[in-house]
Amino acid sequence: MSDTSSNDLSYDVRLYKPDEYVGKRRTTHRVRWAVAGKMFAKTHATKKLAESFQAKLTTAAREGVPFDVRSGLPAPMAKLLNRRSWFQHACEYVDIKWPHISPGHRRGISETLTQATLSLLVGERGKPDDALIRRALHSWAFSKTARDGRDVRSATPPKDLGHVIRWLNDNTVDLSEFEAASVTRRVLDALSIRQDGKAAAASTVARRRATFHGALQYGVELRFFAANPIDTVSWSSPKHDEEVDRRVVVNPTQARELLAAVRKIYPSLEAYYGCMYFAALRPAEVRHLTEGHLKLPDEGWGELLLVGSTQQTGQVWSDTGASREDRPLKHRSARSTRVVPACPELVALLRRHLEKFGTGPDGRLFVTRTGPFGRVPLKAYCNPVHPNTSTRFWAKAREKALSEAQRHSPLARRPYDLRHACVSLWLNAGVPATQVAEWAGHSVNVLLRVYATCIDGQDEAAKRRIEAALTSKPEAAS
Repeated sequence: MSDTSSNDLSYDVRLYKPDEYVGKRRTTHRVRWAVAGKMFAKTHATKKLAESFQAKLTTAAREGVPFDVRSGLPAPMAKLLNRRSWFQHACEYVDIKWPHISPGHRRGISETLTQATLSLLVGERGKPDDALIRRALHSWAFSKTARDGRDVRSATPPKDLGHVIRWLNDNTVDLSEFEAASVTRRVLDALSIRQDGKAAAASTVARRRATFHGALQYGVELRFFAANPIDTVSWSSPKHDEEVDRRVVVNPTQARELLAAVRKIYPSLEAYYGCMYFAALRPAEVRHLTEGHLKLPDEGWGELLLVGSTQQTGQVWSDTGASREDRPLKHRSARSTRVVPACPELVALLRRHLEKFGTGPDGRLFVTRTGPFGRVPLKAYCNPVHPNTSTRFWAKAREKALSEAQRHSPLARRPYDLRHACVSLWLNAGVPATQVAEWAGHSVNVLLRVYATCIDGQDEAAKRRIEAALTSKPEAAS
Protein backbone atom coordinates (compact mmCIF):
# COMPACT_ATOMS: atom_id res chain seq x y z
CA MET A 1 0.00 0.00 0.00
CA SER A 2 1.32 3.46 -0.87
CA ASP A 3 0.19 6.99 -1.48
CA THR A 4 0.35 6.50 -5.22
CA SER A 5 -0.51 3.61 -7.48
CA SER A 6 1.92 2.24 -10.06
CA ASN A 7 0.03 4.15 -12.77
CA ASP A 8 0.95 7.43 -11.07
CA LEU A 9 4.71 6.71 -11.10
CA SER A 10 7.14 7.08 -13.96
CA TYR A 11 10.86 6.66 -14.61
CA ASP A 12 10.66 8.91 -17.66
CA VAL A 13 12.37 11.99 -16.19
CA ARG A 14 14.16 14.81 -18.01
CA LEU A 15 15.98 17.64 -16.24
CA TYR A 16 16.73 21.08 -17.68
CA LYS A 17 19.22 23.76 -16.78
CA PRO A 18 17.84 26.23 -14.19
CA ASP A 19 16.66 29.61 -15.50
CA GLU A 20 17.62 32.95 -14.01
CA TYR A 21 15.09 35.78 -14.10
CA VAL A 22 16.31 39.30 -13.30
CA GLY A 23 13.43 41.51 -12.21
CA LYS A 24 13.23 45.13 -11.08
CA ARG A 25 13.13 44.23 -7.38
CA ARG A 26 14.78 40.81 -7.17
CA THR A 27 16.32 37.95 -9.11
CA THR A 28 14.74 34.49 -8.99
CA HIS A 29 15.91 31.07 -10.16
CA ARG A 30 13.59 28.47 -11.68
CA VAL A 31 14.17 24.73 -11.85
CA ARG A 32 12.43 22.97 -14.77
CA TRP A 33 11.96 19.25 -15.37
CA ALA A 34 9.58 16.86 -17.12
CA VAL A 35 7.98 13.61 -15.89
CA ALA A 36 6.32 11.36 -18.49
CA GLY A 37 6.27 14.34 -20.87
CA LYS A 38 4.56 16.66 -18.39
CA MET A 39 6.45 19.88 -17.57
CA PHE A 40 7.03 21.07 -14.00
CA ALA A 41 8.74 24.16 -12.59
CA LYS A 42 9.66 25.45 -9.15
CA THR A 43 10.96 28.98 -8.47
CA HIS A 44 13.52 29.73 -5.74
CA ALA A 45 14.68 33.00 -4.25
CA THR A 46 18.43 32.18 -4.51
CA LYS A 47 20.67 30.30 -6.89
CA LYS A 48 21.92 28.11 -4.06
CA LEU A 49 18.38 26.91 -3.20
CA ALA A 50 17.68 26.19 -6.86
CA GLU A 51 20.89 24.18 -7.24
CA SER A 52 20.10 22.22 -4.05
CA PHE A 53 16.63 21.29 -5.30
CA GLN A 54 18.04 20.41 -8.74
CA ALA A 55 20.59 18.14 -7.06
CA LYS A 56 17.84 16.24 -5.22
CA LEU A 57 15.98 15.63 -8.46
CA THR A 58 19.18 14.56 -10.24
CA THR A 59 20.15 12.13 -7.45
CA ALA A 60 16.70 10.53 -7.41
CA ALA A 61 16.69 10.11 -11.19
CA ARG A 62 20.21 8.57 -11.23
CA GLU A 63 19.31 6.13 -8.42
CA GLY A 64 16.24 4.89 -10.28
CA VAL A 65 13.68 6.38 -7.90
CA PRO A 66 10.25 6.65 -9.58
CA PHE A 67 8.69 10.10 -9.89
CA ASP A 68 5.09 10.96 -9.08
CA VAL A 69 3.31 12.05 -12.28
CA ARG A 70 0.85 14.28 -10.40
CA SER A 71 3.34 16.38 -8.43
CA GLY A 72 6.44 15.74 -10.53
CA LEU A 73 8.43 14.93 -7.40
CA PRO A 74 10.36 11.76 -6.54
CA ALA A 75 8.03 9.32 -4.79
CA PRO A 76 9.51 9.81 -1.27
CA MET A 77 9.23 13.60 -1.57
CA ALA A 78 5.68 13.35 -2.94
CA LYS A 79 4.73 11.16 -0.01
CA LEU A 80 5.95 13.77 2.47
CA LEU A 81 4.13 16.48 0.54
CA ASN A 82 0.87 14.55 0.75
CA ARG A 83 0.99 13.70 4.45
CA ARG A 84 -2.42 13.68 6.10
CA SER A 85 -3.23 13.05 9.75
CA TRP A 86 -5.95 10.64 10.79
CA PHE A 87 -7.70 13.42 12.76
CA GLN A 88 -7.88 15.70 9.72
CA HIS A 89 -9.07 12.82 7.55
CA ALA A 90 -11.77 11.69 10.01
CA CYS A 91 -13.15 15.25 10.35
CA GLU A 92 -13.34 15.61 6.58
CA TYR A 93 -15.06 12.24 6.27
CA VAL A 94 -17.72 13.40 8.75
CA ASP A 95 -18.27 16.53 6.69
CA ILE A 96 -18.82 14.73 3.37
CA LYS A 97 -21.21 12.19 4.94
CA TRP A 98 -23.17 14.71 7.05
CA PRO A 99 -25.69 16.05 4.48
CA HIS A 100 -26.74 12.59 3.29
CA ILE A 101 -27.42 10.67 6.51
CA SER A 102 -29.90 10.74 9.39
CA PRO A 103 -29.14 12.20 12.82
CA GLY A 104 -28.93 8.73 14.32
CA HIS A 105 -26.41 7.66 11.67
CA ARG A 106 -24.40 10.81 12.31
CA ARG A 107 -24.21 10.01 16.00
CA GLY A 108 -23.14 6.43 15.23
CA ILE A 109 -20.34 7.60 12.91
CA SER A 110 -19.11 10.03 15.58
CA GLU A 111 -19.06 7.31 18.25
CA THR A 112 -17.10 4.96 15.98
CA LEU A 113 -14.55 7.56 14.84
CA THR A 114 -14.07 8.68 18.44
CA GLN A 115 -13.30 5.13 19.51
CA ALA A 116 -10.95 4.69 16.55
CA THR A 117 -9.13 7.97 17.15
CA LEU A 118 -8.41 7.12 20.79
CA SER A 119 -6.48 4.09 19.53
CA LEU A 120 -4.53 6.17 16.98
CA LEU A 121 -2.99 8.78 19.29
CA VAL A 122 0.78 9.36 19.30
CA GLY A 123 2.89 11.20 21.82
CA GLU A 124 2.32 11.66 25.54
CA ARG A 125 3.62 15.19 26.05
CA GLY A 126 0.76 17.50 26.98
CA LYS A 127 -1.80 14.79 26.37
CA PRO A 128 -5.24 15.71 27.80
CA ASP A 129 -7.31 13.27 29.80
CA ASP A 130 -8.96 10.50 27.73
CA ALA A 131 -12.43 11.54 28.90
CA LEU A 132 -11.77 15.10 27.74
CA ILE A 133 -10.45 13.88 24.40
CA ARG A 134 -13.55 11.73 23.96
CA ARG A 135 -15.82 14.71 24.70
CA ALA A 136 -13.92 17.00 22.32
CA LEU A 137 -14.19 14.45 19.52
CA HIS A 138 -17.76 13.24 20.01
CA SER A 139 -19.49 16.49 20.94
CA TRP A 140 -17.57 18.92 18.72
CA ALA A 141 -14.94 17.73 16.20
CA PHE A 142 -17.14 14.97 14.76
CA SER A 143 -20.33 17.08 14.70
CA LYS A 144 -20.67 19.47 11.79
CA THR A 145 -23.60 21.16 13.53
CA ALA A 146 -21.51 21.86 16.63
CA ARG A 147 -18.85 23.40 14.38
CA ASP A 148 -21.52 25.60 12.74
CA GLY A 149 -20.88 23.83 9.45
CA ARG A 150 -17.28 25.02 9.22
CA ASP A 151 -14.11 23.04 8.64
CA VAL A 152 -12.50 21.84 11.87
CA ARG A 153 -9.40 23.92 11.07
CA SER A 154 -11.34 27.17 10.73
CA ALA A 155 -14.02 26.62 13.39
CA THR A 156 -13.49 27.90 16.93
CA PRO A 157 -13.94 25.17 19.56
CA PRO A 158 -15.34 25.88 23.05
CA LYS A 159 -12.78 27.41 25.42
CA ASP A 160 -12.46 24.28 27.54
CA LEU A 161 -11.80 22.13 24.45
CA GLY A 162 -9.51 24.42 22.43
CA HIS A 163 -6.26 22.98 23.79
CA VAL A 164 -7.56 19.43 23.20
CA ILE A 165 -8.32 20.12 19.52
CA ARG A 166 -4.90 21.76 19.04
CA TRP A 167 -3.23 18.71 20.60
CA LEU A 168 -5.22 16.32 18.39
CA ASN A 169 -4.18 18.24 15.27
CA ASP A 170 -0.58 17.24 15.94
CA ASN A 171 -0.88 13.91 17.69
CA THR A 172 -2.70 11.31 15.61
CA VAL A 173 -1.03 8.91 13.20
CA ASP A 174 -0.45 9.84 9.58
CA LEU A 175 -2.46 7.88 7.02
CA SER A 176 0.78 6.44 5.70
CA GLU A 177 1.06 4.51 8.99
CA PHE A 178 -1.74 2.25 7.81
CA GLU A 179 0.84 0.57 5.61
CA ALA A 180 1.48 -1.49 8.74
CA ALA A 181 -1.31 -4.03 9.21
CA SER A 182 -0.83 -3.76 12.97
CA VAL A 183 -2.29 -0.22 12.94
CA THR A 184 -5.50 -1.31 11.24
CA ARG A 185 -5.74 -4.36 13.47
CA ARG A 186 -5.29 -2.16 16.57
CA VAL A 187 -8.28 -0.04 15.57
CA LEU A 188 -10.47 -3.06 14.80
CA ASP A 189 -9.65 -4.53 18.21
CA ALA A 190 -10.55 -1.22 19.88
CA LEU A 191 -13.88 -1.08 18.05
CA SER A 192 -14.83 -4.49 19.41
CA ILE A 193 -14.64 -3.28 23.01
CA ARG A 194 -17.12 -1.14 24.95
CA GLN A 195 -16.05 1.80 27.10
CA ASP A 196 -16.33 -0.37 30.23
CA GLY A 197 -13.84 -2.86 28.76
CA LYS A 198 -16.40 -5.57 28.01
CA ALA A 199 -16.93 -7.07 24.57
CA ALA A 200 -19.33 -5.12 22.35
CA ALA A 201 -22.36 -6.80 20.81
CA ALA A 202 -21.78 -8.45 17.44
CA SER A 203 -24.17 -6.03 15.72
CA THR A 204 -22.31 -3.07 17.23
CA VAL A 205 -18.95 -4.39 16.05
CA ALA A 206 -20.34 -4.95 12.54
CA ARG A 207 -21.70 -1.39 12.41
CA ARG A 208 -18.45 0.11 13.69
CA ARG A 209 -16.35 -1.90 11.26
CA ALA A 210 -18.52 -0.71 8.37
CA THR A 211 -18.02 2.93 9.43
CA PHE A 212 -14.25 2.51 9.78
CA HIS A 213 -14.13 0.79 6.39
CA GLY A 214 -16.00 3.72 4.89
CA ALA A 215 -13.55 6.23 6.36
CA LEU A 216 -10.58 4.35 4.93
CA GLN A 217 -12.36 3.89 1.60
CA TYR A 218 -12.60 7.68 1.44
CA GLY A 219 -8.79 7.64 1.65
CA VAL A 220 -8.79 5.35 -1.39
CA GLU A 221 -10.98 7.86 -3.24
CA LEU A 222 -8.48 10.60 -2.43
CA ARG A 223 -5.66 8.27 -3.57
CA PHE A 224 -3.90 8.17 -0.23
CA PHE A 225 -4.30 4.38 -0.37
CA ALA A 226 -3.97 2.07 -3.33
CA ALA A 227 -6.42 -0.31 -1.62
CA ASN A 228 -8.48 -0.26 1.56
CA PRO A 229 -6.19 -1.30 4.46
CA ILE A 230 -8.99 -3.34 6.07
CA ASP A 231 -9.17 -5.61 3.03
CA THR A 232 -5.54 -6.64 3.57
CA VAL A 233 -5.99 -7.60 7.24
CA SER A 234 -7.20 -11.03 8.30
CA TRP A 235 -9.44 -10.05 11.21
CA SER A 236 -12.63 -11.87 12.13
CA SER A 237 -15.45 -9.94 13.73
CA PRO A 238 -17.93 -11.68 16.08
CA LYS A 239 -20.70 -13.51 14.28
CA HIS A 240 -23.69 -11.23 13.83
CA ASP A 241 -27.02 -13.01 14.18
CA GLU A 242 -29.71 -10.82 12.59
CA GLU A 243 -32.56 -13.16 13.46
CA VAL A 244 -35.13 -11.96 15.97
CA ASP A 245 -34.98 -13.83 19.27
CA ARG A 246 -38.32 -15.64 19.33
CA ARG A 247 -38.36 -15.27 23.14
CA VAL A 248 -39.22 -11.56 22.78
CA VAL A 249 -42.38 -12.27 20.76
CA VAL A 250 -45.65 -12.04 22.70
CA ASN A 251 -48.79 -13.93 21.71
CA PRO A 252 -52.12 -12.11 21.20
CA THR A 253 -53.30 -12.81 24.76
CA GLN A 254 -50.09 -11.44 26.30
CA ALA A 255 -50.19 -8.39 24.01
CA ARG A 256 -53.76 -7.55 25.04
CA GLU A 257 -52.86 -7.94 28.72
CA LEU A 258 -49.96 -5.52 28.27
CA LEU A 259 -52.15 -2.99 26.46
CA ALA A 260 -54.76 -3.29 29.21
CA ALA A 261 -52.05 -2.52 31.78
CA VAL A 262 -51.05 0.58 29.82
CA ARG A 263 -54.71 1.66 29.75
CA LYS A 264 -54.73 1.68 33.54
CA ILE A 265 -51.35 3.37 33.98
CA TYR A 266 -51.23 5.97 31.18
CA PRO A 267 -54.16 5.49 28.78
CA SER A 268 -53.03 8.08 26.22
CA LEU A 269 -50.24 5.68 25.22
CA GLU A 270 -52.39 2.57 24.70
CA ALA A 271 -52.97 3.33 21.01
CA TYR A 272 -49.27 4.25 20.65
CA TYR A 273 -48.24 0.70 21.56
CA GLY A 274 -51.26 -0.67 19.70
CA CYS A 275 -49.98 0.74 16.40
CA MET A 276 -46.76 -1.24 16.88
CA TYR A 277 -48.51 -4.50 17.75
CA PHE A 278 -51.44 -4.44 15.32
CA ALA A 279 -49.76 -2.62 12.38
CA ALA A 280 -46.01 -3.34 12.85
CA LEU A 281 -45.09 0.36 12.91
CA ARG A 282 -41.67 1.48 14.05
CA PRO A 283 -41.74 3.85 17.07
CA ALA A 284 -40.52 6.77 14.94
CA GLU A 285 -43.35 6.10 12.47
CA VAL A 286 -45.91 6.12 15.27
CA ARG A 287 -44.61 9.47 16.52
CA HIS A 288 -45.11 10.93 13.03
CA LEU A 289 -48.78 9.90 12.72
CA THR A 290 -51.44 12.60 12.44
CA GLU A 291 -55.20 12.36 12.30
CA GLY A 292 -55.02 13.05 8.57
CA HIS A 293 -53.04 9.83 8.07
CA LEU A 294 -55.87 7.65 9.41
CA LYS A 295 -58.78 6.00 7.63
CA LEU A 296 -61.05 4.72 10.39
CA PRO A 297 -64.43 3.39 9.20
CA ASP A 298 -67.30 2.71 11.60
CA GLU A 299 -66.77 -1.00 11.11
CA GLY A 300 -64.31 -3.31 9.40
CA TRP A 301 -60.71 -2.69 8.44
CA GLY A 302 -59.11 0.73 8.18
CA GLU A 303 -55.80 2.04 6.87
CA LEU A 304 -52.77 3.94 8.11
CA LEU A 305 -50.89 6.10 5.61
CA LEU A 306 -47.23 6.42 6.59
CA VAL A 307 -45.44 9.40 5.08
CA GLY A 308 -42.38 9.78 7.32
CA SER A 309 -40.82 9.25 10.72
CA THR A 310 -39.96 11.51 13.63
CA GLN A 311 -36.48 10.80 14.95
CA GLN A 312 -35.48 11.85 18.46
CA THR A 313 -31.86 12.94 18.43
CA GLY A 314 -29.42 15.30 20.11
CA GLN A 315 -29.14 18.91 18.99
CA VAL A 316 -25.57 18.42 17.75
CA TRP A 317 -26.72 15.80 15.23
CA SER A 318 -29.62 17.60 13.57
CA ASP A 319 -29.52 20.18 10.78
CA THR A 320 -31.74 22.63 12.64
CA GLY A 321 -30.27 22.37 16.12
CA ALA A 322 -33.58 20.90 17.36
CA SER A 323 -33.67 17.77 19.50
CA ARG A 324 -35.97 15.99 17.02
CA GLU A 325 -36.21 15.83 13.26
CA ASP A 326 -38.83 14.65 10.77
CA ARG A 327 -37.31 12.26 8.25
CA PRO A 328 -38.52 10.13 5.31
CA LEU A 329 -39.51 6.52 5.91
CA LYS A 330 -36.56 4.26 6.63
CA HIS A 331 -34.51 3.48 3.49
CA ARG A 332 -37.05 5.37 1.36
CA SER A 333 -37.03 8.61 -0.62
CA ALA A 334 -38.60 11.80 0.73
CA ARG A 335 -41.78 11.26 -1.36
CA SER A 336 -42.28 7.59 -0.52
CA THR A 337 -45.34 6.49 1.42
CA ARG A 338 -46.54 3.18 2.82
CA VAL A 339 -50.09 2.00 3.42
CA VAL A 340 -50.65 -0.44 6.29
CA PRO A 341 -53.99 -2.12 7.05
CA ALA A 342 -55.56 -1.44 10.44
CA CYS A 343 -57.51 -4.40 11.83
CA PRO A 344 -60.92 -3.64 13.42
CA GLU A 345 -59.38 -3.86 16.92
CA LEU A 346 -56.80 -1.17 16.05
CA VAL A 347 -59.48 0.97 14.37
CA ALA A 348 -61.54 0.90 17.56
CA LEU A 349 -58.45 1.70 19.64
CA LEU A 350 -57.54 4.73 17.52
CA ARG A 351 -61.12 6.03 17.43
CA ARG A 352 -61.25 5.80 21.22
CA HIS A 353 -57.92 7.63 21.47
CA LEU A 354 -59.14 10.51 19.29
CA GLU A 355 -62.39 10.75 21.23
CA LYS A 356 -60.73 10.87 24.66
CA PHE A 357 -57.45 12.64 23.99
CA GLY A 358 -57.72 14.40 20.65
CA THR A 359 -54.50 15.51 18.96
CA GLY A 360 -51.77 18.05 19.42
CA PRO A 361 -52.07 21.47 17.74
CA ASP A 362 -50.36 20.14 14.61
CA GLY A 363 -52.61 17.10 14.36
CA ARG A 364 -50.15 14.58 15.82
CA LEU A 365 -51.79 11.73 17.68
CA PHE A 366 -49.13 11.09 20.29
CA VAL A 367 -47.66 14.21 21.89
CA THR A 368 -46.23 15.28 25.24
CA ARG A 369 -49.11 15.68 27.70
CA THR A 370 -49.84 16.75 31.25
CA GLY A 371 -52.72 16.46 33.71
CA PRO A 372 -54.39 13.31 35.06
CA PHE A 373 -53.49 10.36 32.81
CA GLY A 374 -51.98 12.72 30.25
CA ARG A 375 -55.26 14.03 28.90
CA VAL A 376 -54.09 17.60 28.24
CA PRO A 377 -51.55 18.16 25.44
CA LEU A 378 -48.81 20.70 26.07
CA LYS A 379 -49.91 23.08 23.31
CA ALA A 380 -46.99 25.42 23.87
CA TYR A 381 -44.56 22.79 22.64
CA CYS A 382 -46.49 19.93 21.01
CA ASN A 383 -43.48 17.65 21.06
CA PRO A 384 -44.03 14.04 19.99
CA VAL A 385 -43.92 11.46 22.77
CA HIS A 386 -40.28 11.10 23.82
CA PRO A 387 -38.77 7.60 23.49
CA ASN A 388 -37.78 7.74 27.17
CA THR A 389 -41.44 8.25 28.09
CA SER A 390 -42.64 5.28 26.05
CA THR A 391 -39.87 3.09 27.46
CA ARG A 392 -40.59 4.10 31.05
CA PHE A 393 -44.32 3.39 30.92
CA TRP A 394 -43.75 0.15 29.01
CA ALA A 395 -41.54 -1.07 31.85
CA LYS A 396 -44.37 -0.29 34.29
CA ALA A 397 -46.86 -2.17 32.11
CA ARG A 398 -44.60 -5.24 32.08
CA GLU A 399 -44.42 -5.13 35.88
CA LYS A 400 -48.21 -5.06 36.07
CA ALA A 401 -49.16 -7.54 33.34
CA LEU A 402 -46.43 -10.22 33.36
CA SER A 403 -45.51 -12.89 35.87
CA GLU A 404 -42.22 -12.66 37.73
CA ALA A 405 -40.61 -15.24 35.45
CA GLN A 406 -41.81 -13.39 32.37
CA ARG A 407 -40.60 -10.03 33.70
CA HIS A 408 -37.09 -11.46 34.04
CA SER A 409 -37.20 -12.97 30.55
CA PRO A 410 -36.66 -11.15 27.22
CA LEU A 411 -40.43 -11.27 26.55
CA ALA A 412 -41.50 -7.88 25.12
CA ARG A 413 -38.62 -6.20 26.91
CA ARG A 414 -38.77 -3.20 24.57
CA PRO A 415 -41.74 -1.51 22.91
CA TYR A 416 -40.06 -2.33 19.57
CA ASP A 417 -40.64 -6.02 20.31
CA LEU A 418 -44.34 -5.42 19.64
CA ARG A 419 -43.43 -4.81 15.98
CA HIS A 420 -41.58 -8.13 15.93
CA ALA A 421 -44.67 -9.82 17.38
CA CYS A 422 -46.92 -8.32 14.69
CA VAL A 423 -44.69 -9.34 11.78
CA SER A 424 -44.36 -12.86 13.25
CA LEU A 425 -48.15 -13.07 13.63
CA TRP A 426 -48.71 -12.09 9.99
CA LEU A 427 -46.20 -14.65 8.74
CA ASN A 428 -47.60 -17.45 10.89
CA ALA A 429 -51.12 -16.57 9.73
CA GLY A 430 -50.03 -17.43 6.19
CA VAL A 431 -49.83 -13.91 4.76
CA PRO A 432 -47.42 -14.07 1.78
CA ALA A 433 -43.93 -12.81 2.60
CA THR A 434 -44.11 -10.26 -0.21
CA GLN A 435 -47.23 -8.70 1.32
CA VAL A 436 -45.79 -8.72 4.85
CA ALA A 437 -42.60 -7.09 3.60
CA GLU A 438 -44.61 -4.32 1.90
CA TRP A 439 -46.67 -3.61 5.03
CA ALA A 440 -43.66 -3.74 7.37
CA GLY A 441 -41.37 -1.65 5.16
CA HIS A 442 -38.80 -4.42 4.64
CA SER A 443 -37.34 -6.13 1.62
CA VAL A 444 -38.42 -9.76 1.31
CA ASN A 445 -34.82 -10.87 1.73
CA VAL A 446 -34.41 -8.99 5.03
CA LEU A 447 -37.83 -10.09 6.24
CA LEU A 448 -37.13 -13.80 5.83
CA ARG A 449 -33.61 -13.49 7.20
CA VAL A 450 -34.64 -11.57 10.32
CA TYR A 451 -37.85 -13.43 11.13
CA ALA A 452 -36.84 -16.94 10.09
CA THR A 453 -36.94 -18.28 13.66
CA CYS A 454 -40.35 -16.75 14.39
CA ILE A 455 -42.29 -18.66 11.73
CA ASP A 456 -43.96 -21.61 13.48
CA GLY A 457 -45.78 -24.59 12.06
CA GLN A 458 -44.06 -24.88 8.71
CA ASP A 459 -41.82 -27.72 9.87
CA GLU A 460 -44.82 -29.81 10.98
CA ALA A 461 -46.63 -29.20 7.70
CA ALA A 462 -43.51 -30.20 5.79
CA LYS A 463 -43.21 -33.41 7.83
CA ARG A 464 -46.83 -34.32 7.08
CA ARG A 465 -46.25 -33.83 3.36
CA ILE A 466 -43.12 -36.01 3.47
CA GLU A 467 -44.96 -38.70 5.46
CA ALA A 468 -47.82 -38.69 2.96
CA ALA A 469 -45.37 -39.09 0.11
CA LEU A 470 -43.64 -42.01 1.81
CA THR A 471 -46.85 -43.90 2.56
CA SER A 472 -48.56 -43.37 -0.79
CA LYS A 473 -48.90 -46.49 -2.91
CA PRO A 474 -47.53 -46.48 -6.46
CA GLU A 475 -50.11 -46.67 -9.21
CA ALA A 476 -50.56 -50.08 -10.83
CA ALA A 477 -49.02 -50.43 -14.25
CA SER A 478 -51.61 -50.42 -17.03
